[in-house]
Amino acid sequence: MPINRLFREGKLKPEQVERLNRAFTFTLRSLSLVDRNDPICEIVARKVIEIDAAGTHDPQEISRLAAKQLGPT
Repeated sequence: MPINRLFREGKLKPEQVERLNRAFTFTLRSLSLVDRNDPICEIVARKVIEIDAAGTHDPQEISRLAAKQLGPT
């Protein structure tokens, strides 16, 4: 799973890791991405982390914003 590779070791609490993983999974589903080894998944993971860092912490809201920003227009 590419999102875990992007976490700084020891910098996140377990509940933060869980929240980001849930948001990442929701976003992949909404964008119909299945292969987590697809390079686009790293872009999705970075966007999820960016949105969380900006202050949105609800996994479904993170997913909605990430899909809106990354999805087709």
